[in-house]
Amino acid sequence: MTQEKLSYDELSNIFSQEKIIVDASEIHGVICGMLAGGMSVDDQEWIEVLEDVINQGDKFSARVKKNIVEMYNQICQEFIEPDFALALCLPDDSAPINDRGQALILWVQGFLLGFGLHQADLSACSEEVKEALEDFSQISRMDEEMTEGEENEQALFEVLEYVRISAMLSFNELGKSLLDSRQADKSVIH
Repeated sequence: MTQEKLSYDELSNIFSQEKIIVDASEIHGVICGMLAGGMSVDDQEWIEVLEDVINQGDKFSARVKKNIVEMYNQICQEFIEPDFALALCLPDDSAPINDRGQALILWVQGFLLGFGLHQADLSACSEEVKEALEDFSQISRMDEEMTEGEENEQALFEVLEYVRISAMLSFNELGKSLLDSRQADKSVIH
C-alpha cells in the first residue's frame, strides 16, 4: 500500500508549524540534488546532512522527519521509474504564477546545493549535465515578476519541464540507486 503523496501546500504548512524556515520546494530540491549528485540511496546520513543544511544542525521533530523521509522515499522511487516520473514539489497550477515561479527558483537553488554536497568534480559530468547545471544557476537568480497570461504560463511550464528532465538526466548519469550500491557491495572483497 503506497502512502498518498502530500501536496506542496500540506508540506509547507507542516514545516511552517514545526518552525522549519525553508520552503517545501527547496527541501525537495536539496534531496533531488543530493541523489542526482551521486549520493547513494542507502546512505544513512542524508537526514543529518539535511538537518545541518536547512535546520542549522537542529534535529527535526518526529513529524517533520516522517514527512521528509516519505518525501525522500518518493523521490527515490520517481528517479528509478522508467517513465520520467519525477514530480517537483511545487504549488499547484491554481496558485498565482509568481508563487509557482518563486517555488521553482527555490527548488533549483535547493537542487544546486544538494548536488554540490555530493559532486564537486564536474569533469566526470557529461556536457548535457554541465549545461543543465549552468542553466540551473541562471534560473536560480531570476527575480522578474511575471504577469498572468498564456504566454508566461507556457514559458513557466517549459522551464519547469526542462528542470525536471535535467534533474532526471543528472540522476541517470551520476546517481546511485539501491541496485548500484548492492552491486558495489558484492564487488568489495571481504
